[in-house]
Amino acid sequence: MNISAASHNEVPEDVLKNARFIQAVRDQVATVVVGQDQVVERLLISLFTGGHILLQGVPGLAKTLLVSVLSKSIDLDFSRIQFTIDLLPSDILGSQILDQKTNEFVTRTGPIFTNLLLADEINRAAPKVQGALLEAMQERKVTIGNETFSLPAPFLVIATQNPVEQAGTFELPEAQLDRFMLCHRLDYPDPDEEREVLKRNMKLGIRKEDRGAVVNTEFDVMQQQPVGSAEDLVNCMQAVNDIHVSDTFVEHVIEVINRTRNHPNIELGCSPRAGIALIKASRARALIQGRSYVIPEDLFVLAEDVILHRIRLNYEALADGLTGKGVLQDMLRDLGATPSLVGREA
Repeated sequence: MNISAASHNEVPEDVLKNARFIQAVRDQVATVVVGQDQVVERLLISLFTGGHILLQGVPGLAKTLLVSVLSKSIDLDFSRIQFTIDLLPSDILGSQILDQKTNEFVTRTGPIFTNLLLADEINRAAPKVQGALLEAMQERKVTIGNETFSLPAPFLVIATQNPVEQAGTFELPEAQLDRFMLCHRLDYPDPDEEREVLKRNMKLGIRKEDRGAVVNTEFDVMQQQPVGSAEDLVNCMQAVNDIHVSDTFVEHVIEVINRTRNHPNIELGCSPRAGIALIKASRARALIQGRSYVIPEDLFVLAEDVILHRIRLNYEALADGLTGKGVLQDMLRDLGATPSLVGREA
């Protein structure tokens, strides 16, 4: 995190405290996960704004490890659900079980009652299960039998899906994708990062147990001591709401959203939820970057994660070989974004 070169006397103590907390979390994650700085930033943005995030990438990119170390860094409860075709809504939300001693039904809450929920391969579950999870994400409440339970605060769903393998999967419809504030696409590590991953893995060693031994994994060497508390998280959430958003920035957001609705190559444009997500995410990124105000760079950098999963190209555009990413980048360049901010077309 970048902090102004001004002396500590000129920087409010709460700003410095938030900066130290954010940097401590990033440093703790970096002790276990190599690279992935952008993903860590997106996860912090989701935490600070109360939005949910969908991570899209092939297996083996440390998604589960990343979420696990993040939860331990901030002393949050963490649950992981592996979505499969035979999963039922009650496996996630909970159910009522008959107690044979009292002959009464007892409520058993499911793994959704946690702070950070990793929904692994969410597109492998049947639509009924997906709908149950996404409804709980939106309302932050779960009804089991005749009782309604509020989910813990904070509550963040980090869902993953493999964009390559489609056999035995149920694609999330646009209406459900819209529930995710961000959809981040993970890339492979670069050669330097992968070299560091291999070097660290070779040093993990083994752990003796009983009469045998177990090969250590990255999960075994993870620091168990949190570097921040729930209070620190609440302070950052409050600080996000204090980030200044100018009227000009709001007009930029409206312009981007309206262009997705009126673009000749786009069949389905963004809902108002996209504009809300852009402003929330931009405010959180400004906090992480050490600013008290948003700038156009925030909009351009976050646009792909906020907008791309909310638009759908029409048949003519697909037939011409266009991609949603390319169309979005062209729109952002028209608004003044530089290639370094919007990335290059793959």
